[in-house]
Amino acid sequence: MSESTLEAPTTPAAPPATEDRRRAPEAVPWTIRGFIRRHPWWSATIAVVIFSTALVIYARTRPSYDAYGWLVWGYQSLHFSLDLGGAPSWKPLPFLFTVPYALFGHYALWLWMITLVASSFAGCIFAGRIAYRIVGDQPDRRRAAIAAAVFTGLAVLGLEDYMHYILSVQSDPMIVTLVLGAIDCYLSGRPRWAFVLGVLAALGRPEAWPFLGLYSIWAWRSEPRMRWMLYAGWALILFMWFGIPTITNHRPFVAGQLAQGSPRELRQNKVTGTIGRFTELQYLPIWLAALFTVGVAIVRRNRLILLLAGGIVVWVVVEIAFAIHGWPALPRYVMEPAAVATVLAGVGVGWLLIGGAALWRGVPRWAGIAVVVVIVGSLVPGALARVRTERTDLRHEHGRTHELALLQTTIDVLGGYRHIRNCGRPVTDVEYVSALAWFTRLDVGYIGHLPNYELHRKYPIVLFTPVPRGGWTVLPWHTRHDQVSRCRGLRAAFVITRHHPNGVLIRR
Repeated sequence: MSESTLEAPTTPAAPPATEDRRRAPEAVPWTIRGFIRRHPWWSATIAVVIFSTALVIYARTRPSYDAYGWLVWGYQSLHFSLDLGGAPSWKPLPFLFTVPYALFGHYALWLWMITLVASSFAGCIFAGRIAYRIVGDQPDRRRAAIAAAVFTGLAVLGLEDYMHYILSVQSDPMIVTLVLGAIDCYLSGRPRWAFVLGVLAALGRPEAWPFLGLYSIWAWRSEPRMRWMLYAGWALILFMWFGIPTITNHRPFVAGQLAQGSPRELRQNKVTGTIGRFTELQYLPIWLAALFTVGVAIVRRNRLILLLAGGIVVWVVVEIAFAIHGWPALPRYVMEPAAVATVLAGVGVGWLLIGGAALWRGVPRWAGIAVVVVIVGSLVPGALARVRTERTDLRHEHGRTHELALLQTTIDVLGGYRHIRNCGRPVTDVEYVSALAWFTRLDVGYIGHLPNYELHRKYPIVLFTPVPRGGWTVLPWHTRHDQVSRCRGLRAAFVITRHHPNGVLIRR
């Protein structure tokens, strides 16, 4: 053994592992507060869904004419009998939901209502986030940014008839959410999600196409990895808007054809009429606050604010062009730019709360706060008027819901929808046509909507007529000889009486 080996210093042994190193990390106890901090988006989603479900149950409303028609689309698609030749006008966005929901039978109605209500309230969150981000989240501006976000979210709910469209499960509030969500995702550095939400918005309203087109050009040049998404997104838009109508009805432009000749079409000047419908969606203080924000942006060359303001103008101009073309240009078709204008108003409120000195030299800090107090105070009467209007509308919707429930009960006690269909074509007043189609599992276009006209035809029909005090009368007419024996029992009425508050079937 060599001397060097004997004299070599021994390698120091590794220090013994301490007890703390051997011990496994302690599990952090699960708490609601901890979950909210770690998963804010999931927490917000769960809260919105729970609130929306409770609201749907409490409000006791039912879908509008169009929404029942969308549910019919889902059912008919699963049975390979989709026909888009009748009202409502074709709109791909709800179709994406009602087809899979149709797998759950009559629960499809509840699934669509909860989805629509939850997605509509999510728009308030996106609107608040945009306002918060623009005002700034610096420590010295955080309170003003939070106040701007709260103001914006509540003001979006203050759009005219917004709650009515939510509780009647119209798709327009959902499209507002998609537009605001796309803007928020872009500002948050999520260009892919911005494009996805933009595609969904474009499946709801064609007015979104120019904006999605411009964004696609930008993404093509700035985000090369998104190009496959651009191909897929535009292919989906073209197929859903024109491909499905071609496959089902051989009419690729059926959506535009059905939209023409609407009874709610503007009868006055198309330009001023569309602008008037747009400005009526919000109160004057909101518009003044939005104009203030744009004015400051012009002075300070704030490109983001000016870009949003330009988008508002372009959307309204597109709607004017649609009105001139002959489409109805309803107020709900311009809710999206009105919501963006509301965001600008919220930004203006945030800037005022930061202090007048931050905007112009020589202006005292309290001046901006005083202006905000005046703005909020001036909106209180309008907010109370909105609440009273919604309460009145809710009572009307409760009556309509009760009438529809009685219609469903009438069909059930008379032998079910198959028995009705075997005895003739269902016919009723136009406002109940889509609901009757849903109850009888028929296409909306097959339900007769002109009772006086149908009574003079030669084919068998089953006429449903609402009773003023609650209930329905049923009358089979032009019944064929081979149907008389089995359809005689349909000559009846299911009505509410003093002694039968839940309804009673009366044979005639």
